[in-house]
Amino acid sequence: MNGNYSAPTEVGRWQQRALIIGVVFTLLFAMGAFLDRSQFFHSYLVAYLFWTGIALGSLAILLLQHLTGGAWGLIIRRVLEAATRTIPLMAVLFIPIILGAHQIYPWTHHDEMSKTPALEEKARLYLNLPFFSGRAALYFAIWILTAYLMNKWSREQDRIADRRFTKLMRMISGPGLLLLVLTVTFASVDWAMSLNPDWFSTIYGLLFVIAWALSALAFVIAVMSFLTNREPMSRIVRPNHFQDLGKLMLAFVMLWAYFAFSQFLIVWSGNLPEEIQWYLPRLRGGWGAIAVAVVFFHFAFPFLLLLSASLKRNARKLVMLAGLIILMRFVDLFWMIAPEFSPEGFHVNWMDVVAPIAMGGLWLAVFAWQLSKRPLIPINDPQYDSVLAQAPAHAEH
Repeated sequence: MNGNYSAPTEVGRWQQRALIIGVVFTLLFAMGAFLDRSQFFHSYLVAYLFWTGIALGSLAILLLQHLTGGAWGLIIRRVLEAATRTIPLMAVLFIPIILGAHQIYPWTHHDEMSKTPALEEKARLYLNLPFFSGRAALYFAIWILTAYLMNKWSREQDRIADRRFTKLMRMISGPGLLLLVLTVTFASVDWAMSLNPDWFSTIYGLLFVIAWALSALAFVIAVMSFLTNREPMSRIVRPNHFQDLGKLMLAFVMLWAYFAFSQFLIVWSGNLPEEIQWYLPRLRGGWGAIAVAVVFFHFAFPFLLLLSASLKRNARKLVMLAGLIILMRFVDLFWMIAPEFSPEGFHVNWMDVVAPIAMGGLWLAVFAWQLSKRPLIPINDPQYDSVLAQAPAHAEH
């Protein structure tokens, strides 16, 4: 390990503050379980899907980076790897969803599913708690194994400078990325789409894949902006690195908009009651206002700003936009999930705010702990010399 590339001491303080916030808000959130058990699990699911998305989105970008290469990936690799090492935490935090499945998923209610033969058949073959839990265990086993191998080989590459590990990571990245897309697709169907067992969409899984990748990239940009102001990254990161990250974020924003609009267009043009019924409550009243906000602040506004090369090279401006996207990712996820729990109309509970802060504090504490365990730059990567040989120039602020 090269001490010159150790994480700054501020990361340790960041970890302590995140842990304190996480513990305090977790205790507050736990009180909600005694006040309103159903609302507790509803809020828990939304928060869980949001933070799991950052962890798994980081794994997707890490695999993509090993496939494509490039200096942009080298400087963010340690941040991505630290985020992937939080996946075991999310596996543990999935247990309350299994325990609270009866309060979350209508397919756990036999009376509801027996109303129609189609739903009864779904419950018998697929939507039942033992199979649901088993599939989740399989998803996490695949994700944890993939993240473990990528992190292990990266550490070994740092230790003995053997390019064999670079080839191994590239070799596993293609199949790993394909497997990740498939498992995230099935997980999104199990954990989110099955909230309405009558409804289905063939694009729903891909929408989650790109949304989670976008969440992770925005988070990485925020972390890199923090690190760039401090040694050792201030000697390495340049404006063109942020420009590359900004270009990738623009691509993800456009791809998310494409999938989201395609799903809406296909469902609406089909004019089928069993498909349109998912959108109708989400386009009325307060949910409709949120839908408009998502269109403007999740797509239109970021899209226009990210067309500017100067903005993408300015770390301070880019991180502000990344923060907006992170916020809108949660808002969009809340818009997708919460209406299933409040069919009577728009509803926001205090636990909807407390839950993501509580879980986020714990997640960020583990992330910061993992980030400080390794050098911030893969010092024996084949691209290491070429990246550092370029003329240093700090990111614009």
